[in-house]
Amino acid sequence: MRARTLMWLPMIALMGACGGLDTYVRADDAALGRVVVYRNGIAYFERRARTQGDKLELTVPDNKLNDFLKSLTVVDAADGRNLPVSFPTRRAAGNGKVVMTIQLPDDKPRDVVLTYISDAPAWKPAYRVMVDPKGKVSLLGWAIVDNTSGEDWNNVRVGVGSSSALSFRYDLRTVRRVHRQTLRVAQHFAPPPPRGGGVHRGPPATSRRVLMQLRDKDIWRPAGHPDRAVAEAAPISKSSGGWFSFGKAAKAPVMSADARRELAARKKRRSAYQRQQKMAEARVRSLAGQLKRDDDTDIVIEGQAGAGELDGREQALDRANVLRNRLIREGVAPARLRVAIKDSTPGQGASVKVVAQPPKVSGKHGRKGGRVIAGSDEPIGESHFESALPMTVKRGTSAMVSVFQKGAKGHIVYLFDPDSPRGDQRYAFKAVRFVNPTGSTLEAGPVTVYGRNRFIGEGLTDPIPPKSSALVPFAMDRQVRLERHHKYDDNIDKLVRLRRGVLTAKVRHTRRTVLQIVNRSKSAAALFVRHKVGKGWRLDDSPEVAEHVGDAYLFKVALKAGESKRVVLAESTPLRRTVDLRTPVGIELVGTYLAGKQHNQPLAGQLRGLLATHKQIEHLHAGIGHLRQRGEEYRVRMDELHGQIISLEGMRSASKLMRHLQSKMKQMSAAVQKVTLRIVDHQEQLMLNRIRFQDGVSELSLDRRVTAIPSKKTAAM
Repeated sequence: MRARTLMWLPMIALMGACGGLDTYVRADDAALGRVVVYRNGIAYFERRARTQGDKLELTVPDNKLNDFLKSLTVVDAADGRNLPVSFPTRRAAGNGKVVMTIQLPDDKPRDVVLTYISDAPAWKPAYRVMVDPKGKVSLLGWAIVDNTSGEDWNNVRVGVGSSSALSFRYDLRTVRRVHRQTLRVAQHFAPPPPRGGGVHRGPPATSRRVLMQLRDKDIWRPAGHPDRAVAEAAPISKSSGGWFSFGKAAKAPVMSADARRELAARKKRRSAYQRQQKMAEARVRSLAGQLKRDDDTDIVIEGQAGAGELDGREQALDRANVLRNRLIREGVAPARLRVAIKDSTPGQGASVKVVAQPPKVSGKHGRKGGRVIAGSDEPIGESHFESALPMTVKRGTSAMVSVFQKGAKGHIVYLFDPDSPRGDQRYAFKAVRFVNPTGSTLEAGPVTVYGRNRFIGEGLTDPIPPKSSALVPFAMDRQVRLERHHKYDDNIDKLVRLRRGVLTAKVRHTRRTVLQIVNRSKSAAALFVRHKVGKGWRLDDSPEVAEHVGDAYLFKVALKAGESKRVVLAESTPLRRTVDLRTPVGIELVGTYLAGKQHNQPLAGQLRGLLATHKQIEHLHAGIGHLRQRGEEYRVRMDELHGQIISLEGMRSASKLMRHLQSKMKQMSAAVQKVTLRIVDHQEQLMLNRIRFQDGVSELSLDRRVTAIPSKKTAAM
C-alpha cells in the first residue's frame, strides 16, 4: 500500500502544477505569443493585448509575484512608452492570487506588449551528427522543453537560450517600514562623540594540517644521494684498497674471523637500511595519492635541522627537497609544493614535516599561492535558438524543439585520452571532430552519430563556443593501439654547492612520455592525443599542437595505413638535487652537465679528468672479471688433465699419451700463473685509479682557483 502511495505522489504533484490554483500568470485579454526557456531556471514570456478600455487586468499567483514585479515591462506598442501598474498592498486573496491593474491613459483601443520572467525547468540539449561517405558532416540540434507552467502554449514561438546571466529571487512584495529616531532640540547643544569603531576580527584564520612527519632515518633517499650511497656501499676487503660505492669488489684470497664478522655486520646493516627505505617509499606513495585526491590545498614541506648538526640549514633544505622531488615524481603538481627550513630546536631531532594549508589568494590577480585560480573549465558563452514556426505545447507535456540544422566542417578521427576517468590506456577512441557552425555556444549534451542510414555510435560533448572545434568520441574499433611509458632524466642548470664530492645543483627535471602507436587499419588515420600538463610543468617538445584547452593539449599525429610511429612528449620542472659524484647516478649527471653549456671551465676540466679515471676503473673491473673467468676455465681443464693422467698410470702402452698430457698440464699451469699475475697487476692499477679518483673528488670546488687533477705520471712518481 505504501509503495502505491509513493508511486502516485509525482502524478499528484504534476496535476497540481498543471491545473492548480497558483501556477501561472493569467491575462484573458493578453495572448501568449513567445516563450524562451533558459538553463538557469527561468523562462521569458511575451504577451500581446488589444485593449478596449482604460485598464488591463492580470492575475498573478502570489508565489510568483516577486519574479513578476522585478521583471515586468508594459509598453505601448505604438509609441514605446512604459505604462504604470497598480496592485493591492494587502496579501493575496484566499485563492492565492493577486489581481494587478495596468492603467491606460485613455479608453482608446491600443496594442500593449507585456514581458516578464518566471521560474521554469531548464531545457535539455541533444544533438545528431550525420557523416556521409565523402566525409561531409551535418549537425542537428534539438532542445527538450517541459511545459509545467499550468497553461497551454497555443501557437507560440518557442525558443531556448543560455548565458552567464545571474538569476535570483528578491522580495518586492512585502511592505517595509523604516524606524526613525526621535530627536530633541536640546541634544544639539551637547552632541555625543562619534563612535570611532575598532578592528576586532584580527588576522584571517588559517587552518594548517600536519599530514606527515618523518624522522631523518625514515626519509626515503633516491639513488645517488650521499646518505644512501654510504648506507648501501658494498663491503670490500683490505686487499682491494678499501670499499667504494661504485663497481664490484675484488675477492680477498684470505679472510680472517674479524673480517668475516665485520662483513656480516655490514650486510646486516645494509639489509636493515633497505627494508627501512622500502617502508619510507611506501609512505611517500601513500602521501602522494592523498595529495592528488585533495588538490585544493597548498603543501609546505618543512625541513628541520638536527641539534648540533653540521651545516644544519643546508641539511634541512636537502631533506625537504628530497621529499618534494619524489612527490613530483609520483604525480603531485610542482606548483603546489613549497619548501621551508627551520633551525634546530632543543629536544627535537632532524626531521621533515608535511603541512597542508589553504591557498593564498591575491585579490588583485586572483591567484592561489602563485597559481591562477581556475573555476569551471567549461567555456563561458551565450546561446539563443528559436523555432522557425509557431508551435503548440500543451500543459503538462514536453516538446522537442528543432533549434538548428546546418552543415559543418568535420571528419572522423581517433582520440587517445588515457587520463580521463572513462579513458582507455591502450586503444584510441573513434571520434567525430567538427566546428560549431552557429553563432551560439552549444551546451553540453548527448551526441548521436549516424553514418549512411545506420547508427555508428554516441558520445557526450562539453560546451562548444561559437566557431570552435569539438572532439566527440563515439566508438572504439581497436584499430589504433598505443603503448605508453615514461622516462625521466635530469640536467644541471646551475651548480649551487660542491664539497668533498657531494654536489648540490639546480636541475631541470624532464619527464618524457613515450607513445608507441600502431595503426592496424587498412586506411590512413588522424590521431589526436590528449595530454594534461600539470601546474608547475612546462611543455618542451611535442608533435603539432592542434588545440589547447585549460591545462590539457591536443596533439595531432598523422598515421598511414599499417604504420607504426613513435611519439615523445617532453615536459620539465625545476628541482634542487644533492648527489654523490662517486655514485653511478652522480657520474651520469656529470656527463650530461659536460655535454651541455659550461658555466665553470676550470671545474669542467677537473670533471672530465674524473670521468676518464672512472672509465679506466670500469675497464679494469671488466678486465679482472674476464681474467678470473679465464683462470677458472684453466683450472677446470687442469683438473680434467690431472684425472686423465692418474687413470693412465701403470699402463705401458700409454707412455706417449702420458707425456702429451703432462706437457698440456704444464702449459695450463703456466697459463694460470700468467693470468694470476695479470689479475694482481690489474688490482694494483685499480687501487691507484680509485685513490686518484677519490682524491680528485675530494679536491673539487666551485672556486675558480682550483688545483688540477694529478696525471697518471705524477701519481706514479
